Amino acid sequence: MGPLETAKKAAACKAVDEFVKTNSVVGIGSGSTVIYAVHRLAERVKDEKLKIVCVPTSFQARQLIVNSHLVLGDLETHPRIDCVIDGADEVDEELNLIKGGGGCLLQEKIIASCAEDMIVIADYTKNSERLGQQYKKGIPIEVIPMAYVPIQRKIEDNYGGLAKIRMAIAKAGPVVTDNGNFILDWHFPDDLEKSWKVINSEIKMIPGVVETGLFINMAKKAYFGMADGTVTEQSLDG
Repeated sequence: MGPLETAKKAAACKAVDEFVKTNSVVGIGSGSTVIYAVHRLAERVKDEKLKIVCVPTSFQARQLIVNSHLVLGDLETHPRIDCVIDGADEVDEELNLIKGGGGCLLQEKIIASCAEDMIVIADYTKNSERLGQQYKKGIPIEVIPMAYVPIQRKIEDNYGGLAKIRMAIAKAGPVVTDNGNFILDWHFPDDLEKSWKVINSEIKMIPGVVETGLFINMAKKAYFGMADGTVTEQSLDG
């Protein structure tokens, strides 16, 4: 196992061990680091007879839950979630996140909004002082397909930078989310003057925008796995 995978596994295992208790409802995020979290959950269910219900944030997360023989739930039966464990594309020093590199931002944000605690697990490359410092693929914005061009133009006119439609790799045309929408990746300029909270609110008010990949004031704690297998923690209370 290489240093990056070692880091992901370390962060995932520590978060699961510290935050998941028996008789709880756990949101399962999406992405490569979450795979290790689900494996650790399955181990604890087997070894400790842990009783948990898992609510997925994506088709990928649902498959992970089912394939690991964990109890699958949804928001209809479990509208209140004890904690969600999810990855991030980047985390700044104020625990603001960029998410959606894998295209699951809408469902991830819905689950996070229903959770008592949002716990982020990531490797050391995702830890930044400010957003955009290390993650260079832009902020994902999920949009209604018919509106993607006017939304592109409004974002670029209002804030600068470039908003590109995300194109699929193994199919012709744009990426289509689990919800049937398109994704714009907004490559924002470095000298934005407004706060991320204000920018996020303003972009969400543009008709046709479904959700943004800016997760502001949502995460309670982040676990960053290091190359040597240790874990660095960051929380709002320091």
